[in-house]
Amino acid sequence: MVNILAIIPARGGSKGIPRKNIKPLGGHPLISYSIAAANSSRAVDRTIVSTDDLEIAEVSREYGAEVPYIRPEELALDDTRDLPVFQHALEWLAREEDYHPELVVQLRPTSPFRPPDLVDKAVAILRNHPEASSVRGVVPTKQNPYKMWRVGEGGLMFPLLESDLPEPYNMPRQELPSTVWQTGHNDAIRSETILGGSMSGPRIHACEINPAFAVDLDNALDWERAEGELDFLAGQIVLPENFRGIQLEDLSLLVLDFDGVLTDNRVYVTEDGQESIAAHRGDGMGVSLARNAGLEVVILSKERNPVVQARAEKMGVAAYQGIDDKAAKLTELMEERGFARRQVAYIGNDLNDLPCFPLVGLSVCVADSHPQVRHEANLILSKEGGRGAVREFIDLVLRSKDAAGRMGE
Repeated sequence: MVNILAIIPARGGSKGIPRKNIKPLGGHPLISYSIAAANSSRAVDRTIVSTDDLEIAEVSREYGAEVPYIRPEELALDDTRDLPVFQHALEWLAREEDYHPELVVQLRPTSPFRPPDLVDKAVAILRNHPEASSVRGVVPTKQNPYKMWRVGEGGLMFPLLESDLPEPYNMPRQELPSTVWQTGHNDAIRSETILGGSMSGPRIHACEINPAFAVDLDNALDWERAEGELDFLAGQIVLPENFRGIQLEDLSLLVLDFDGVLTDNRVYVTEDGQESIAAHRGDGMGVSLARNAGLEVVILSKERNPVVQARAEKMGVAAYQGIDDKAAKLTELMEERGFARRQVAYIGNDLNDLPCFPLVGLSVCVADSHPQVRHEANLILSKEGGRGAVREFIDLVLRSKDAAGRMGE
C-alpha cells in the first residue's frame, strides 16, 4: 500500500493580506478550501497542516485536518522556503509516529479553486511514471517568455531566453513554442525527493489545469477577483464543509436576529420619537431566494417594534418579537417543525444570541459582531450586519445545495 500524505503549509505572518490563511472567502476561511480538496481525494490517506499559528491550527482541526505539531518559529519566517518546512514535517512524523509516506501532495492555501479530480490526477501521473521525481500543476502562460527581456546597463535589452529561433521576440505568438506556468495548486512529490534536498527533483511531470481555476491570492485585488469568480466556479470546485461536519445543503431552517443582522444596528429617531432603521435590499432578495429553494427563514428579536413586523411581512417570513429567552423560543420552533440540530443555522451579532449557538448545527455571526460572539461562532461572515451579511450566507447555502444537486444527477 502506498501511503500518500497531503501537507498544507500555512504560516501566520502573511504580509500582503494579513491573516489571509483564515480570512473568510465565500464564508469559509481560506485554508478550508485546501483541506477540503485533500479530504475529498480518494488517493490521499492523511491531511496535515504545518503552521506556527495556534489560531490557524484550531481552524484547521475544525475543518478536518490534523495539526500534529506546531511548526518552529525559525521555519515560519518571511524568507523561509518550502523545502525545510516539508523536510521538518517528514522527519517529525518519522521520529514521533514512525509514519513514512511514499508520496507527498502540497496544497497551497493561496490557490484555493480546485476541481474534484485535481489531486487524484496529480497523484496518478506520479504513480504512472516511476521515473518522475515530482508532478507540478501548470497552466498556459499568458505572456510567452520568448518575448521577455532583461534590461542591462544603460537600458540595453537582452532576450531572456537563448534560442535558435531567428528573433523570436519578433515572431507571431502562434509560431513560438508553447510554455506553461506553475500555479501552486497541487504538487505531488516523492518523499525521497524531499528528504534528498529538493521540492521537485530533476524529472518533473506536468499536471495541466484549466486556467479558470488559476487564482493566486497575494493582495487585496486578487482577493476581490476571487470573491467574484467564486460565484461562477462554485459548482465546479471542491467547496469546504462547515464546522462539526455540518453540510450546508442539509440546512432547512435559518433563524435570524433582527437588530445588527438585518440592520446595521443603528436607530433613526425623529423629533416625535418615531424610530426607523436601514435595511439591505440584497438581504431581502437573498431571503426570497432562500424561500424559493425550500429554506425556511424566521426572525427572533428581543425588541418589539412595528418595523420588525413590517420588514418581516415585506420578506414573507415569520417574526417573533419581544423574546427575552431566545434559546427557549428557538428550541420550541425546532421541536414544532421537527428540525434536527444539523438542519438549523442561526445568525446573530450580540451577547443575547449566544445561548442559541449550542442549539443549532451552525452558529454564524456578522463581521461587526461583539468580540465574544465572534469567538464562539462557528462561522464569521465577511460582511457587516445590515450590509449584505444575510445575503452572503444565503448565497453560500444555495451554492452548496446547487453543487450537491449536480453531484446527485
